[in-house]
Amino acid sequence: MRKVRDYDAELKALGDKARALKAKKVQQLGELVTSTGADALDLDVLAGVLLAAVESNDANAKEAWRAKGATFFQGRGRKTGRRTGGDGEGGKQAGAGEAQA
Repeated sequence: MRKVRDYDAELKALGDKARALKAKKVQQLGELVTSTGADALDLDVLAGVLLAAVESNDANAKEAWRAKGATFFQGRGRKTGRRTGGDGEGGKQAGAGEAQA
């Protein structure tokens, strides 16, 4: 006989997992802003830079930002400049920090 599935429990578990992933993403974005030194910028300036990066159609600029972001994450083990550390997790959040170019 087949075991009866508890759809409510499965949906609750999925919802809990989604909330945890969203909270982790928000935390990582905050850590990225801090570790790049962007927390020293005025919020309006930071928002403007990020919006300009999102709206940009310049493939060369985006590639330069990507390369600079990749270099930033590769250099996380060395003590340099404004970097304050962190747990080294970046994943897709690298795109947010690339707008600093």
